[in-house]
Amino acid sequence: MPQINKLRSHNVVPGSRTDLTRLRIALTVFFALDGFVFAGWVVRIPAIKEQVNASAGALGLALLGVSAGAVVTMTLTGRLCRRYGSHPVTVVCAVLLSLSVALPPLTHSVPALTAVLLVFGAAYGGINVAFNSAAVELVTALQRPIMPSFHAAFSLGGMVGAGLGGLVAGSVSPTWHLLGLTAVGLVVTVFAGRVLLRIEPPRAPRQPGHSHGPRRLDRRTRGLVTVFGLIALCTAYGEGAMADWGALHLEQDLGASPGLAAAGFSCFALAMTLGRLTGSVLLQRLGRTRTVVLGGSTAAAGMLLGSLAPSVWVALVGFAVTGLGLANLFPVAIERAGALAGPSGVATASTLGYGGMLLGPPAIGFMAEWYSLPTALTSVAVLAAVAATIGFTTRRANRAL
Repeated sequence: MPQINKLRSHNVVPGSRTDLTRLRIALTVFFALDGFVFAGWVVRIPAIKEQVNASAGALGLALLGVSAGAVVTMTLTGRLCRRYGSHPVTVVCAVLLSLSVALPPLTHSVPALTAVLLVFGAAYGGINVAFNSAAVELVTALQRPIMPSFHAAFSLGGMVGAGLGGLVAGSVSPTWHLLGLTAVGLVVTVFAGRVLLRIEPPRAPRQPGHSHGPRRLDRRTRGLVTVFGLIALCTAYGEGAMADWGALHLEQDLGASPGLAAAGFSCFALAMTLGRLTGSVLLQRLGRTRTVVLGGSTAAAGMLLGSLAPSVWVALVGFAVTGLGLANLFPVAIERAGALAGPSGVATASTLGYGGMLLGPPAIGFMAEWYSLPTALTSVAVLAAVAATIGFTTRRANRAL
């Protein structure tokens, strides 16, 4: 006991505004690092496919390793955060993510690639639950809707990682590129991780008539967490669909050149990043319910325009509007689930959201075969409208929170 107390005495309890600011900066860095590392891996997938001599189908099965590892780990990470705290779990997962991203170039067969992607996916899923849990604690303590700013950092990190990866892809081997990501990740974790380990998770100020901390996980609380998870699912479905099918729609159905078609997802991603950068202001002015309803409605209108437009440029506008609409739905859903049930709520909502990202691309593919790709893409609009409807019907729960 004396040793434990001695260790705790070196921690900084975030009672001052300075401590909370330092904590916010450190968490923002981890969000950006996550996007940076993941995007760096994604741009080297074609080279890894050639290295392991995988067919398209075999590569698809190997990539499921990332998803499987993430989904399995998310629930476990929620429990670990409850037991050990979200800050140390974030640091450990950041180290694992940084180390595991260097493994794919070392493989020379599809089974080996699948195995290392399971490890990479586990670290990726773990850090997403851990730092989202830490962010929810900070949002609750500050009593300000800053969650979108963290996800904006993730989007910006992804854009930088993808851009840098594209620049070095022709001159640097995947092995050295991903080893470089490992080095960057470990260095960033050393500096940002020291802040997390020294500052204890903040606690919300006690208010008369309100219980302290997350609610007990009764049936109603689990139901509400699941509902917020469904909003995350609807949002992530759209992100996955846009990433995998947006460019093909522009090129195949509207006759865009390959370069112009590739700009489709860039418009979507840039608009989503801008939407998240302004999300805190939007939430402060409109509140969570109106933000979700407006965002879902905007995304639905944008995707109908993007999928059914007769020209490329109109479709690009639709993609950008869709990104603006979807931008803040996922952060709000994760924050609400975390406020209700702590790390377990974050884990549940994240798992459902990640499931939506997995569901989107194959669902679009099947519907495109049955009907057409433009018709299939309208399902993104349908689910965005569903998210808006859920946000409206859960307005009383938002007020209670």
